[in-house]
Amino acid sequence: MTKEKIVSIEDRIPKLKQARKKKANRRLIFYLSIFFFLISIIVYLQSPLSHVKSIIVNGNSFYEDEELINRSGLHQNTNIWTIKKEEIVQALEEVPIIDTVEIETKLPSTVAIHITEHKRIGYIKKGQAYYPILANGSLFTESSKEYLDGDAPLLVNFTDEEKLIEISKELSKLPKGIFNIISELHWNPTEKNQNTITLYMSDGNMVESSIRDFSEKMTVYPSIAAQLDPSKEGIIHIGIGAYFKPFNEEMTEEELEASYNQENEDIE
Repeated sequence: MTKEKIVSIEDRIPKLKQARKKKANRRLIFYLSIFFFLISIIVYLQSPLSHVKSIIVNGNSFYEDEELINRSGLHQNTNIWTIKKEEIVQALEEVPIIDTVEIETKLPSTVAIHITEHKRIGYIKKGQAYYPILANGSLFTESSKEYLDGDAPLLVNFTDEEKLIEISKELSKLPKGIFNIISELHWNPTEKNQNTITLYMSDGNMVESSIRDFSEKMTVYPSIAAQLDPSKEGIIHIGIGAYFKPFNEEMTEEELEASYNQENEDIE
């Protein structure tokens, strides 16, 4: 038989003590690390190291960046960890031109304000100045132009706020190619139809249509305009149907019927 090696308790005690000491040291180091880590966080949060040092504004075209930063309530003494994004968004969305706002924090000390503005769908002339109309139908009075540069059509005779809002929403849905060739849009209500509008196009054509479902109706315009004889001047009627009526020319029975239907399609 093989004799088992017997280790005396006296030989084991030093090893056990050494193992316990190492374990205790590791535990102490762990707790000290957590302690100093927490102290470092507290010092960082209380020091200028956690303050906002850079504020970036993206998507702004009307206001000075500094003005929007002031409205946001952010400043260089703001602690980046205490920023309340919802409050900043709410404050900036009160600005008429602003549609949506997104706040992004970039450690260690940068805040980015991403702005989406309402689309400018037209202008209204007041006095000698032209004021933008936004996609939600509101008049943006904080900015004006002395001259139009063709980036949006001139809206004429829109004295009814509901009709202005309605046509603004329709214009915002138009394909860009059609929107860009509308020079002027006139509201011409009649006793029978309060939605009649007349358009002056930059390609020389005139269009008579309706506010209701205007964006949908106008999708046929390019194909109609492409078929017209350039030597003939007249007006394109786009409603339930679509037809071209030369100036100083009597309507056919079909055109009279289409005109009658168009005048009555929007009666409320």
